[in-house]
Amino acid sequence: MQIVLLGPPGAGKGTQAKSLKSYFNLIHISTGDLLRKAVSENTKLGVEAKEFIERGDLVPDKLVIELINERLSKPDVSRGFILDGFPRNDSQADILDKMLQKKNIILNYVVYLEASEEIIIQRLSGRRVCRSCHENFHVKNMPTKVEGICDICGGELYRRSDDQEEAIRNRLKIYTEKTESLVDYYSSQEKLLKIDANFDAPVVFEKLKSVLL
Repeated sequence: MQIVLLGPPGAGKGTQAKSLKSYFNLIHISTGDLLRKAVSENTKLGVEAKEFIERGDLVPDKLVIELINERLSKPDVSRGFILDGFPRNDSQADILDKMLQKKNIILNYVVYLEASEEIIIQRLSGRRVCRSCHENFHVKNMPTKVEGICDICGGELYRRSDDQEEAIRNRLKIYTEKTESLVDYYSSQEKLLKIDANFDAPVVFEKLKSVLL
């Protein structure tokens, strides 16, 4: 099973990707994780990406595409994968199609998690991230045992600057502008599955399973 997971910030892509990975024994390919790993391991692509990250610039498509291509070339993807955070626009989707075609990989589903602006703001404004291991928590939905301390590694939790309400609304506006055509792109291929992600994570996962099984 090869899946692309789409949805606005706060729709629950990371949470659902973890559940899908565990339940279906799939590989979770996250562009954010790939970038952090490449930077921490000081790989050629990581060194190039770090320059942009340190300046606060977006990492260019070319580097992200190289990272994705490199990851999809590894033998473990043969058991299936969830692609999270890529593609973000029609151009990237077209490149992904060609990339998969060359590797004789068929994309089975593109799952779009839909959530209201109100729910997204509630989720993101309460999100806290570990500075050390980057694990996500939530002050209400998934609090840590000790306030401000990561349950996984004991690192300090912080609130991302882009998780302020005004920043969230701006991110949603940009996301909608860039991805509306992407939804149409995959709809035309009859691969798009829309899931109502306004519910708690376990409920959303049950909806996901019902359409994928």
